[in-house]
Amino acid sequence: MVPGMLCDADLWSDLPELPGEVVHAEITETTIGGMADQVLSAVDGEFALVGLSLGAIVGFEVLRRAPERVSAFGALSTNAGAPRPDQRRAWERQAAADFDEVVEEVLPAMFAESRSPLRDRFLGMAERIGPETFRAQLAAQATRTEAFDAIAGYDGPVRVLCGDQDALCPNGFHEEIVRHASRGRLHVLSGAGHLLPLERPAVVGALIRRLLERGER
Repeated sequence: MVPGMLCDADLWSDLPELPGEVVHAEITETTIGGMADQVLSAVDGEFALVGLSLGAIVGFEVLRRAPERVSAFGALSTNAGAPRPDQRRAWERQAAADFDEVVEEVLPAMFAESRSPLRDRFLGMAERIGPETFRAQLAAQATRTEAFDAIAGYDGPVRVLCGDQDALCPNGFHEEIVRHASRGRLHVLSGAGHLLPLERPAVVGALIRRLLERGER
């Protein structure tokens, strides 16, 4: 399980119990490649990978580097495209700004409801991540490249989840991922925003379980 930017293992804590051992990978390096190496070194042998947002972007790089180790791949609330100029400018500004102010700035985009009761969960994760790791994650975002080749070259099952109210990663991003996946399937969750495991834990957990069952060899 690979969390998104400003998130930690609490992102997944409301999911129903999943089969097998669950490993929570950390992503603290300053490049997507370095983060992919962190994921690959977190477990031995073959594994299923589920990532949200930046976690899924790191997952794309894992698919590029070691597709034979990934039995199944779940991509939630993400973007397989290269960074846009406006994104790069925003990341540079955020890296130079006050950390607490940036967290408050991005908070409304995390959930379908801007005053979601889950906002304190996100703020708690962001506080634990802290400014140093956040700036490393911003730097890593700037190193990412278009990942459609890595997706197309992977022959395992791919399940793509998104919320129809996601202000950061709209449905079109996810449709494009599925178009490139040889065994891809898209699930759009009605009324959900960016942090799907917090907003829709039962549905997300059920879909991940089905993905794991498809990935068994």
